[in-house]
Amino acid sequence: MKFLIIRFSSIGDIVLTTPVIRCLKKQVPDAEVHFLVKDAFRSVVEHNPYIDKLHVLAHSWELMEHELRDENYDYIIDLHHNVKTLRLKKALGKKAFSFHKLNIEKYIYTSIKLNILPKGHIVERYLNTVKSFGVKNDGAGLDYFIAPTEETSRKDIPASHYAGYIACVIGAAHGTKKWPVHKWKEFARQMDHPMILLGGKEDAANGKEIASVDDVKVYNSCGKFSLNESADLVRKAKLVVTHDTGLMHIGAAFKRPIVSLWGNTVPSFGMYPYYGETNIASQILQVNKLWCRPCSKIGYAKCPLGHFKCMEKIEVDEVIAAVKRRL
Repeated sequence: MKFLIIRFSSIGDIVLTTPVIRCLKKQVPDAEVHFLVKDAFRSVVEHNPYIDKLHVLAHSWELMEHELRDENYDYIIDLHHNVKTLRLKKALGKKAFSFHKLNIEKYIYTSIKLNILPKGHIVERYLNTVKSFGVKNDGAGLDYFIAPTEETSRKDIPASHYAGYIACVIGAAHGTKKWPVHKWKEFARQMDHPMILLGGKEDAANGKEIASVDDVKVYNSCGKFSLNESADLVRKAKLVVTHDTGLMHIGAAFKRPIVSLWGNTVPSFGMYPYYGETNIASQILQVNKLWCRPCSKIGYAKCPLGHFKCMEKIEVDEVIAAVKRRL
């Protein structure tokens, strides 16, 4: 049987589809698994050995559609489920199984703060799309694969970090998912352990400010490495302190202990660190019983109400204590 799995974006969401890819490939006899993703995110899955062929949405929708029509799939597994995937499923005309995004339930939660979301992780809901093929959760958690050419070496980090370091993911797609810079600076000042700051080019200035408290103990790698190189730094870390972001899920794929900091989003959306059946000492830190939280299922550039209590009230001492318990 020939399957097309669709998940266009983004980093974390794609990583969370990897149990579906692996279980489908390993449990369905003679399964041929193709994956469709936006070109900007191809590096997240391009080295996945359970994918027989990778397709990308780049500059031309028509070219992509023509390419996929020629593949003559038996089934489509839609793990994105938006207007674009509806258009594509109609064009291909094959039987499709679609992931339920629970947008209405999330809207109710963010607007009137009534949580009617089902309990459990989003990975389980992803896997429900393939259960009719006899596919079951193998309990192995998430996957992430890095080519040897994209691995980092000792010369890529300071000698002071060779004996081990904490990976601190200071970036996120939205401002309301980020712990404030002044909190990170105080954490860096008090934490007696080498740290590597991770983020994109847009986080470099914040990283420089955080590292200024101790540029020997704290290495600012923001914007200096590719996604897969940053993922390799996460893989080699003793522990990961992170926002609700893609590198959090990559850290879970590598079975790293994680201390996650949650602002406008909440773990009950079903996207907390997922390890399968592996027991890893991770911890979620969030401000409970805050009337305005969650304010969005995705996030904003800044707090809509101006106070940003969801992150400001996560205390530095609390994060340090969580880290030390896991080191």
